[in-house]
Amino acid sequence: PAAWRRSCGSIRARTATPRCRARVGARPPGQCRTLGIRAVTLLWIVLATLGGGLLSAALAGLFLLFPAERRAHLMPHLVSFATGAMLAAALIGLLPEAVANAGPERLQAIGAALLAGIALFFVLEKLVLWRHCHTDDCETHVPTDAHRHQAAGWIVLFGDAVHNAFDGVLIAAAFLTDARLGLVTAAAITAHEVPQELGDLAVLLHAGLAPRRALWFNTIASLASVAGGLLGYFALREAYEALPYALAIAAASLIYVAVADLIPGLHRRVDPRSGVAQVLLIGLGVAAIVLVEGWVG
Repeated sequence: PAAWRRSCGSIRARTATPRCRARVGARPPGQCRTLGIRAVTLLWIVLATLGGGLLSAALAGLFLLFPAERRAHLMPHLVSFATGAMLAAALIGLLPEAVANAGPERLQAIGAALLAGIALFFVLEKLVLWRHCHTDDCETHVPTDAHRHQAAGWIVLFGDAVHNAFDGVLIAAAFLTDARLGLVTAAAITAHEVPQELGDLAVLLHAGLAPRRALWFNTIASLASVAGGLLGYFALREAYEALPYALAIAAASLIYVAVADLIPGLHRRVDPRSGVAQVLLIGLGVAAIVLVEGWVG
């Protein structure tokens, strides 16, 4: 690129200028060139993770453009879609990726991380419910549905942030391999994130957050990919060693919220028409993740 040719990295090995040598501490021209390439690679990683995070959150946020009454009507259907998308993202996307990175000899360790993650989110939800029972009017200390939904919202945000951070690590790894591979990987991960971000936004709205606040928190969680990209660039080897177990914990957050919070709410609508719609929308959420995973693969 023209910008790179103007940098000190573009200076030929035989004709390094004093300005270039001063900027890199009088290093040889070959090292100056290497530093320029590394700086450009880091810039690509930051731009790709930042742009992908903002784009996926913005596309999911288009749901908020609907009028309030229309959103209220669509919310139960969106929760059904989110249930399927979360289970598929965990069981078809995250866990197979964790096993592939860890290797078959560490399969039990991945299972232990998944179990530990579910236990962790159970304890975190208990702490959130306990806090609400002591700060709000909570007769006989029995948490209301609103309290449960709010706890689920925070758990989803945590799991989504972890997931996005390690997506950033993968984008960094791709860019460190090849710039074209990095761009393709970033585009694929952004497409993969859209249905999941839509599901996360549905959970946050279901938890009682105002639309603007839900969109704000969802965007912050999406931008965790930038931190992951930086982590991957500066400490890729160490990040890869922890990657499979972090992916298992992120999968645990999605499974826990889907099974412990969303599915029990779906069972409260017992009429046959609602049941059929829920099954179809759960299947649609699964299909969306499967299609994106197939395209990425």
